[in-house]
Amino acid sequence: MAPAAVGAVSGERGLRSLVWQKLKLSVFDDCKKEEEWKIIILDDFTTKLLSSCGKMTDLLAEGITAVENVYKNREPVPHMKAIYFITPTEKVFTLDVPDAFFCCYCPTVEKAKGKDAIMEAMAEQIVTLCATLDENPGVRYKSKPLDNASKLAELVEKKLENYYKIDERSQIKGKTHSQLLIIDRGFDPVSTVLHELTFQAMAYDLLPIENDTYKYKTDGPSGKEREAILEEEDELWVKIRHKHIADVLEEIPKLLKEVSSKRKATEEKLSLSNLAQLMKKMPHFRKQITKQVVHLNIAEDCMSKFKSSIEKLCKTEQDLALGTDAEGQKVKDSMRVLLPVLLNKNHDSYDKIRAILLYIFSTNGTTQENLDKLIQNVQIESDSDMIKNWEYLGVPVVVSSASQQRRQSRKDRSSEETFQLSRWTPVIKDVMEDAIENKLDSKEWPYFSQCPAAWNGSGAVSARQKSRTSYLDDRKSGSKLIVFVIGGITYSEMRSAYEVSQAYKSCEVVIGSTHILTPRRLLDDVKTLNKPKDTFCIKDEEKL
Repeated sequence: MAPAAVGAVSGERGLRSLVWQKLKLSVFDDCKKEEEWKIIILDDFTTKLLSSCGKMTDLLAEGITAVENVYKNREPVPHMKAIYFITPTEKVFTLDVPDAFFCCYCPTVEKAKGKDAIMEAMAEQIVTLCATLDENPGVRYKSKPLDNASKLAELVEKKLENYYKIDERSQIKGKTHSQLLIIDRGFDPVSTVLHELTFQAMAYDLLPIENDTYKYKTDGPSGKEREAILEEEDELWVKIRHKHIADVLEEIPKLLKEVSSKRKATEEKLSLSNLAQLMKKMPHFRKQITKQVVHLNIAEDCMSKFKSSIEKLCKTEQDLALGTDAEGQKVKDSMRVLLPVLLNKNHDSYDKIRAILLYIFSTNGTTQENLDKLIQNVQIESDSDMIKNWEYLGVPVVVSSASQQRRQSRKDRSSEETFQLSRWTPVIKDVMEDAIENKLDSKEWPYFSQCPAAWNGSGAVSARQKSRTSYLDDRKSGSKLIVFVIGGITYSEMRSAYEVSQAYKSCEVVIGSTHILTPRRLLDDVKTLNKPKDTFCIKDEEKL
């Protein structure tokens, strides 16, 4: 990598916009130097890169008439190697290496063949993100319980230094007003298995959405199967994806009624069955209504699953996760809370495993005898590694009764408006807020490098000595907090980045990971961690 290869684009635009501008400056503008139309040849990764930040119409505007993917599984297109990450949304990036989960957490992976190589590649990719943002951030990491975060932080810092060398005397570009936090996935296991009731997280958890594509059938006897892509260009999706399902179910019908009233269409109660007729009467609003119908379908599909089996499960999950019930009363016997879920025949094995894990997380581990009884009684012997293998992520699973630790203290959010079945807040939101307010403990979150004083200085002391408004005002406008999680992020954690950015106007939060996970996929991945698969990582190393 070299600074000149990427260039510098600054401003308040979202991450996807920045990536597109980088590509335009370093690749597409060259195409316009000659009059002929051009064909761009891509590999698998750069195909994903382009599709994540632009469309074919955007390429046409840049003088490119065709895109060919002919370099499958080969080295990335040279000019685009300066941007080696995917931007699914404006505040989210992924390295598109889901296999890194196995390489980083499997205890039998040979370092020389897998883990070291994948860590080097991830560090390189993270530096291309920093370069795209035109940032040289201070680097911090979560110190416990594993050392993946510290190793990756060290690699990233070394590569940042190398990247930002500006002359033969090896002078380094100074640290910018930004901070990079690197975290292992085991820091918050609860958020990975809990049933979320915000729209996007709920849909990806309960419905068979693959590659951001939702399939549904139109109403009527001759209903056709259709597909809808859930993407940033869908303004309605962006508007409602982080809202609670109850709010979504209330908002979409309102929007449909607004459209119908404007065109004096029909006074009938709107439903999926009569929307086809409505669109015939209002062709100008066909596209708008189609989007609303799609999201209403998704919401109704989610609620169908919720009502059939998830509703009662959610209360149990929230009580276990928080250690208190909806009235704020402390849960005295977690096993008594768990048992009704295990005895309910309407819950499948995945749901029961998720509940058992929340029970184990709530008590910071359980005894071997108790774990064996749970596995036998629920008859999940074949899937028991979905539970046991969490120890490889640094999460206590089997402990002696005497060594059980106390529940980790959390921020008091009891005053925040919420739904009874959505009381849990991802730990990463606490981390983001504390980082912005300089409240992270430097022992728990050591520095590999520090950025300007507004981000560090005296740490939590400055937060006590100065008012929140004062020390936030000291920070350079447009500063960034970049958070990277090794081993996948959840949709609820992605939502948290948007919420914190909205609450703290002086700092933009960007969150990323190796990939985006759903509870079921994560459990499947955890199950494989005690299987010898060194070749798995070797393949991934070759891809990178």
